[in-house]
Amino acid sequence: MARRAVVTGGAGFIGSSLCERLVADGWQVLALDNFCTGRRLNLASLEGHPAFELRSHDVCDPIDIDGPVDAVLHFASPASPFDYLTLPVETLRVGSVATMHLLELARRKGARFLIASTSEIYGDPLEHPQRENYFGNVNSIGPRSVYDEAKRFAEAATMAWHRKHGVDTRIIRIFNTYGPRMKAGDGRVVPAFLSQALRGEALTVFGDGSQTRSFCFVDDLVDGVVRVLERGDAQPYNLGNPAEFTMLELVREIEKLMGTVQCVHMPLPIDDPTRRKPDIARAIGELGWSPLVPLSVGLRRTADGFRTRMAAGQHSAQSGAGG
Repeated sequence: MARRAVVTGGAGFIGSSLCERLVADGWQVLALDNFCTGRRLNLASLEGHPAFELRSHDVCDPIDIDGPVDAVLHFASPASPFDYLTLPVETLRVGSVATMHLLELARRKGARFLIASTSEIYGDPLEHPQRENYFGNVNSIGPRSVYDEAKRFAEAATMAWHRKHGVDTRIIRIFNTYGPRMKAGDGRVVPAFLSQALRGEALTVFGDGSQTRSFCFVDDLVDGVVRVLERGDAQPYNLGNPAEFTMLELVREIEKLMGTVQCVHMPLPIDDPTRRKPDIARAIGELGWSPLVPLSVGLRRTADGFRTRMAAGQHSAQSGAGG
């Protein structure tokens, strides 16, 4: 009998790609989403597939599922700055209340539980690159804290259920991930730059552009998630691309793809990290995982997806991380 997975936020940017991968790997998949930031169109490739079901449900409400469940993968949450700043209470609830509901589901079913955490739990890091044993430098009352602290609580809850109830748990910390299903105005730099370039607008660069990020293409990230699910242990895993780029270097990559662009500089947002780079030695050594898609290739694939959506009049629609 095929294994069965429940994926929350399954209609989101990462969640939908994860559902596709699990179905391709032979899983039966039940995706849950309240379409707060996710969209059904992200799952068009799985529509009518006998191994896939999409159910509208807010995971902040208790849930029980008939039949066996082998894995619960919790990806529901607003994940972009625009979304979590617009939905601060919802973001806190899905990281806390929903996480506990889903841990209880995993406990009742004897299922493995995986929480999608984030590099944001490191805040504006004083350690570089960031290792999993770094405790972070987070402003707990800043505007970004609704996301940072929700994920920190989710990790704490996951470990509490693991220690107290013996739930088989996994924690992944996702660094900047990008791909064709992102929405244009979600506040993250890759979709912002690509959308502005496609519209012939100047690129909005915050600060002097010297701050760094490490960009991982979504297919690489999903492969890492599956490896952690299948072969990982209960301690956190950083999943991201250790290739570090300044914002101005990202502008140059956009120019290679689309031609010369202009830039407009704006003040840095509050608590915006100055450097972000994962140490992925644990994922490499234990899982044999590292990203394979170069930034130039991933940007081209993402830009192609954006062009297709713009031509179809879909580019302004929601396509966030799911919820």
